[in-house]
Amino acid sequence: MSVAGLVLAAGAGRRFGAPKALLTRADGRRYVDHAVASLRDAGCDPVVVVVGAAGESVREHLAVAPVRIVDCPTWSQGMGESLRAGLAALDDLAVNAAVVTLVDLPDVGSDVVVRLVAASSANGPSARSALVRAAYGGRPGHPVVLGRDHWSGIREMAEGDRGARDYLATHPHRTVECGDLATGRDVDTPQDLMDDSGA
Repeated sequence: MSVAGLVLAAGAGRRFGAPKALLTRADGRRYVDHAVASLRDAGCDPVVVVVGAAGESVREHLAVAPVRIVDCPTWSQGMGESLRAGLAALDDLAVNAAVVTLVDLPDVGSDVVVRLVAASSANGPSARSALVRAAYGGRPGHPVVLGRDHWSGIREMAEGDRGARDYLATHPHRTVECGDLATGRDVDTPQDLMDDSGA
């Protein structure tokens, strides 16, 4: 099963006050580095990072990293634009599914991704039809696994700050509890950093 990793790192972090891709975790690792490592360590290949608001800085930071970088000129319209750009970049690659994660999930690691990818195999060895979403304490969150068969439909419905949310709401998908591995919380405001243990 060939699965790509997709990091959405294009936002300006309006509520936070700055883009979050290059924020430093408590353990000294940049958020974008943690997100990339979480996907790569789980076997995702390639890993694509979608950049926008701080695109030049993130690109320079990742210059020697084993990732593909995709610019999203329309990033200011919301996460949906970033998701569309990322999936479009995967269209010509020989992958059957994509694990989509956000750049601001400081405690979501490769163990979560491994669990989601394993759950995707229930849809068949290729995972082309997989739709799998992580949950934490019963609350749906990220990452999500999107099988290739769904990409065109997701791109059509992704809009504004809604990535795959509307598509998942109208299509059967599997929710996998990961609350024993992480909190799954994202960092939206500076106050959220108070709880970042860097785990």
